[in-house]
Amino acid sequence: MKRNNLSGKELSWLIRRHGIEMTHLSKGSHIASVLSVADIIGVLYAEIINVDPSNPKSEERDYFVLSKGHAGAAIYAALAEMGFFDRSILKTHYQDGSILSGHVSHKEVPGVDASTGSLGHGLSYAVGMALALKKQGRNNKVYVVLGDGECDEGAVWEAALMANEYCLKNIIAIIDRNQMQSLDFTENTAKLEPLADKWRAFNWNVINVNGHDHEALRLSLEKAQGSVAPTIIIADTIKGKGISFMELNILWHYRFPHPGQEYDQALQELKDQKPETVNDPYEVIGK
Repeated sequence: MKRNNLSGKELSWLIRRHGIEMTHLSKGSHIASVLSVADIIGVLYAEIINVDPSNPKSEERDYFVLSKGHAGAAIYAALAEMGFFDRSILKTHYQDGSILSGHVSHKEVPGVDASTGSLGHGLSYAVGMALALKKQGRNNKVYVVLGDGECDEGAVWEAALMANEYCLKNIIAIIDRNQMQSLDFTENTAKLEPLADKWRAFNWNVINVNGHDHEALRLSLEKAQGSVAPTIIIADTIKGKGISFMELNILWHYRFPHPGQEYDQALQELKDQKPETVNDPYEVIGK
């Protein structure tokens, strides 16, 4: 399958850069969630998932569900950089008439397999996909990224039960374990720990990993491909990762980078982190 020659590190930086610009232009929210999941999405799309931008509906492709649909800007940015659609479209994010809705949507967006945003449903959707593929005798993988806060939802655990019941080794789920949800820390809302033990009790293959360590992410995802059970990767992340004043600050779940100091500082911090091998897209497509 065709793949852009970006590395996971390069794509992750581009996701963050696009995320800042997209939420700034649209005055849309959830930038901190985009930043926390950027490395996971970057490694997945640059180095792991089997997709073809020239044939988004290929029957040989792997499937992807972003269960935490409010971080949709991250997957839109990844798809644009992979060549599924022109990246200039990213500037229309969250605007009236745009195909790029605030919560991720498959309508008219090449490369998106599922519309999400109602938290707790993405894993169920992915389990249905994985079961259908198994019944058809196909070897495609189904990847799904969940937020940790949505693991409060009972539907997540019903889906986990069914994935084990049907021995769905073709499903690989990743939890963006940033320890925060909309208004507070997860452990102040409904305690999730011991989270790994809970998944093991459902007979899932459990892998713990630093969600910002690209090599560890890649190795974990490769290891999961050989599992004989459904796999859950608990990726420890920092909400708002990469922008100092956004990191671990619950305010930035809903806030966007306002013009002036917020936007300027966020942009400067990102520029300081830019890999030498990648260009700032907004110096090419303009603002």
